Amino acid sequence: MASAFRTSALRTAASAFKTCARPAVAAPKIAFLKPQPRIAAFHTSKSLSILPAGPQVIEGTINDAAPVPEPNPSHGSYHWTFERSPPTQLVSVGLVPLTVAPFAFGSVSPVTDAILGAAVVIHSHIGFEAAIIDYFPERKHPTAKKALMWILKGSTVLVLVGLYEFETNDVGITEAVKRVWKA
Repeated sequence: MASAFRTSALRTAASAFKTCARPAVAAPKIAFLKPQPRIAAFHTSKSLSILPAGPQVIEGTINDAAPVPEPNPSHGSYHWTFERSPPTQLVSVGLVPLTVAPFAFGSVSPVTDAILGAAVVIHSHIGFEAAIIDYFPERKHPTAKKALMWILKGSTVLVLVGLYEFETNDVGITEAVKRVWKA
């Protein structure tokens, strides 16, 4: 708290010092009583941007009309419509009964486990893909977006293969969750 009031206390002291009458003696020049620039309280460092600014390129001249972009399913309302399309909503809404059913009814079925595993992976893939599309626009970061999309596709396939191996060669998702929950 003391640091928040330090500049105002010094400013008050400086104004009081200047207003007192000393006709015979000139006011001494004290360095810390000079007007200080105002700094917000609790401000400790300058702000740094996380990502550097993209390339600043102007295409055309000042008299050219603004280009109209071609319709693309991953832009604007098309992207929003795809994220809320019936298949995507079916996967999202279907996760609730698929997650609850094996534990509520006590049935441990490899088919239910396989559908649950695939639905979780597809749901995660769609979410991560939307995050990559939103935060790495192709016009600013074309190489990073392409690399991240390939990493996402590869990791999705790798997780699907891993879940298949876990289902066929081990106890399965629901049985593993039951064992961890009881432990």
